[in-house]
Amino acid sequence: MVAGACLWVAGCMTTGRSDADVSRLNMGPDARPDEVARAREAAQSPIISDLQGRRSVLVPGSSFDRVATAVLTAYSRSAEADLTSARLRAEAASKNWLPRIGPNISLTSLSDIVSQLIVEQVLFDNGGKKAERAFAKADVEVAAVTLAEDVNGRVFEALSLYLDASRARERLALEGRTLEDMSRFEWIMSERVKGGVSDMSDLSILRSRLAEIREEIAGQKEAEATALAELNAMASAPLGSVKGLSEVVVDANSGRALDVLLAEAEAERDVAQAVVARAGLLPSLTAGGTVGSGDSGIGLNLRSEQLIGLGTGAELRAVEAQKEAAARRKVQASEDSNRVVRRLDARLNALSRQVGEASKLRDTAQANLDLFQAQYDAGQRQVMDVVGVYETFAERQVRALALKYELALARIELARHLGVLAEGSRI
Repeated sequence: MVAGACLWVAGCMTTGRSDADVSRLNMGPDARPDEVARAREAAQSPIISDLQGRRSVLVPGSSFDRVATAVLTAYSRSAEADLTSARLRAEAASKNWLPRIGPNISLTSLSDIVSQLIVEQVLFDNGGKKAERAFAKADVEVAAVTLAEDVNGRVFEALSLYLDASRARERLALEGRTLEDMSRFEWIMSERVKGGVSDMSDLSILRSRLAEIREEIAGQKEAEATALAELNAMASAPLGSVKGLSEVVVDANSGRALDVLLAEAEAERDVAQAVVARAGLLPSLTAGGTVGSGDSGIGLNLRSEQLIGLGTGAELRAVEAQKEAAARRKVQASEDSNRVVRRLDARLNALSRQVGEASKLRDTAQANLDLFQAQYDAGQRQVMDVVGVYETFAERQVRALALKYELALARIELARHLGVLAEGSRI
């Protein structure tokens, strides 16, 4: 009878993939085994299906996309190894309902060795084996969300450095034009001082302003070089030739944030762990038998992993409390994430408005400068009058530039939080 059980176990352990399994996953019969396994995994897990279905907000071929591709190519993907390990554990746990077979060798006396083959099948365990499979599945989901967070975080970090380099590059060009214009004013004032028309104090103010501009230019050169050096260290190829900003269209209501998915997966894992702990406190029923030298037979066993005592009731209530705590952590994570999304969305709206206003103020300052320049050419304005208006125009230019990059950074920050900086299927 025990030998028949062993044959049945061998039949259960035979694995295969039928055409019906493939068709249910909407895949062709020539699909690779790893593709079928991932499709089956996504079908069984809404969280992994959500991750795989995410689309990147980066326009293909754009400057942002080129930066993301370069840094992901050089990515060591340490979190991917954790996901692979979790998948293997889940695969092993998926077979925990099968009978267990193992040798039993004992020394009954100094000269008598008894060797047997033990077969054991769990008949009832208060949901312990099922909870172990649920724990392993949730562990895969946690590892998958962690991988998505790492990939999106790496892309965000690279794009932040790219924005720093681009902002410094544009600021450098802006300060270069300002230096050229202010140098022209300084020459005019120098000639007026030589002719005794203007005071030396005005020339000193202009020269001090020129020194400040040169200092700003040096600082922007250093900022650009630092950001590019760090970005190139992350990338598979130098990115110094990549220029310009690309449009990022991100919707705050496009889907659940990654931290919400992580909280859901962790809650499922915690609940499964609580069920496993509860099953360990209660008796289980197994059927087992032995075959080999010595006595052979088959029978039922009622056993418990832990002894039942006066504190068992409190331990069971503690397990139920763990389930409640896991559910509350999930709700709190959803609330915290929604607050972050709303804050970032409000900041996007505010920055969009500020960028428009800054552009209007810059254009107004440009019109005032043109007017003062024309009045100066007609002899109605002094040089320092034009210089004052020009400095206002230069400040408006710097403000508009800074707000433009703040808006770009806020967009990719929201995209990172929602997990849409990288293509889900490629992760």
